[in-house]
Amino acid sequence: MTTMIDAQAADLSDRLRRRGLAAFLLISFGVAWGWEAVAHLVLGWSLVNPLVQLPAGFAPAIAALVVRRWVTREGFADAGQRLRLRAAWRYYLVAWLGPLGVAAAVVGVAAATARWNPSAGPVADLVPGVPVWTVPLLLCVLALLATVAFWGEEFGWTGYLLLRVCPGRPRRAALVAGLIAAVWHYPLALLGYAEYRHLAIGLIGWTVWIVCQEIILAWLRARSRSIWPACLAHAGNNLVLAPLTTAMLLGPGGFGADGVQWLVVLVLAAVAIALFRRA
Repeated sequence: MTTMIDAQAADLSDRLRRRGLAAFLLISFGVAWGWEAVAHLVLGWSLVNPLVQLPAGFAPAIAALVVRRWVTREGFADAGQRLRLRAAWRYYLVAWLGPLGVAAAVVGVAAATARWNPSAGPVADLVPGVPVWTVPLLLCVLALLATVAFWGEEFGWTGYLLLRVCPGRPRRAALVAGLIAAVWHYPLALLGYAEYRHLAIGLIGWTVWIVCQEIILAWLRARSRSIWPACLAHAGNNLVLAPLTTAMLLGPGGFGADGVQWLVVLVLAAVAIALFRRA
């Protein structure tokens, strides 16, 4: 009798989890894609516009809030909202400086080739009016200040989806969550935010980039038991790693946009594989 009751409870729990996942994905994609389509196709706004990006970026958080509160009513006990600064300071440090280290590694890989032109990229243009050597530091400070803006995605991806998509299988969960997050970003490439010479190849590279990023964020989430290091690392990816590597490597005699992307993917994949195998 006890075994039958346990099996029924497990089946009920699994059905509730599936219902929550379906609602989460529907809201995350529906809100983000719907707003991006209206903003770009009806209002004529560029997807670079913060008024387009911010509402879309908070769609996963909105979805997680709605699902946790009203669909599954499971609450927020495992959402990882606590900062845990004292216990997890090492992971905050990794999240903050890690993107800068990856950028340095990418430039190192580029320097090992015969194609890189060290004067190709206008690094000073990233933060005009300051010495070039201060630009990486200022970008790191900017990422720190912008961390809260990336709560919108990470409260959804690493605070909910990562824990629900493949329960008991964290490696598979990181891969699946990364693929879902990558597809969620596709309108940015399809509606002019990112431009590729070859769209299919560019999307493949972007997908691998985001999956590798999700593996790293999942590791930070598991180690720190908080979503905030993941928010900080995500900010670093967007505001340190991407602009620095683009500014330093893109240009005449250097690499094209696709080449820069694949160099970043190469280094991120090495980091992600190391964490994936150890975690």
